[in-house]
Amino acid sequence: MPVPLPLSRLRSGLRCFLHGVLFGTLLLGGIAQADERPVIALIIDDIGDRLPEGQRAVELPGAVTYAILPHTPFARRLAKLGHAQGKEIMLHQPMQALNGEKMGPGGIHLDMDRQQLQQVLRDNLAAIPHVRGVNNHMGSLLTRHPGHMAWVMEALQQQGGLYFVDSTTAPTTVAQKVAREHGLANARRHVFLDHDREREAILKQFVRLLEQAHQNGAALAIGHPYPETLDVLEALLPYLDEFGVRLLPVSAWIVQAQHQRETLWQASLSPSPRAAKSSKR
Repeated sequence: MPVPLPLSRLRSGLRCFLHGVLFGTLLLGGIAQADERPVIALIIDDIGDRLPEGQRAVELPGAVTYAILPHTPFARRLAKLGHAQGKEIMLHQPMQALNGEKMGPGGIHLDMDRQQLQQVLRDNLAAIPHVRGVNNHMGSLLTRHPGHMAWVMEALQQQGGLYFVDSTTAPTTVAQKVAREHGLANARRHVFLDHDREREAILKQFVRLLEQAHQNGAALAIGHPYPETLDVLEALLPYLDEFGVRLLPVSAWIVQAQHQRETLWQASLSPSPRAAKSSKR
């Protein structure tokens, strides 16, 4: 059976690529069977404020998911464009941060009561067509408050069929836990691609995404429509087969990641062939 691309060699190959080596040098290994390959999801956040960057992001190859800021100048246009190209659309919900940074339109904060918060969230969902799920924009303060996050999840439950992704902007977040408690399909971010906007740093984070996917069966990354990020993704996304992974929309990734976890859990409970043989003595 073909084996996944060796990630230690991939790291070296990707570094060479960044310095201008032909991309063919990256094709170092076989392709795993489609139904056995690890899965990745990629969310591009902060879509809606700038049209050229948003259009370029939507043109990325493959099943990239786009998180769109509510009530921004190009939110509806880019959501429709992405949907027309078969891409998955999310609401990128602004939430209050510890540093007091401005959230932009449609933000929710601790001073809101339940009715106010849920009405803002409903208005934001209505403002963006084709929304399949929600993730938090900022939110290092709000996402650590179980009560307010429960109000968020209640509103999403009322809409029906939505998932929630915890962007994990703070280690104290309880957002995914509360989503799970409310029975929502959920996930959390594993890798930020572009906290450092240098292309080499983004490349290293992409390698980290692949490593985590191969180690755990699934991994989810968040990036932004920065020119540097788009440069790297335009170059790498066409070669995911050679990297031994599948790119899924977030909704499908959540289902597959759950399947991967259950498979690993069942495998951990099964005795090894040697142990099974020994148990018959």
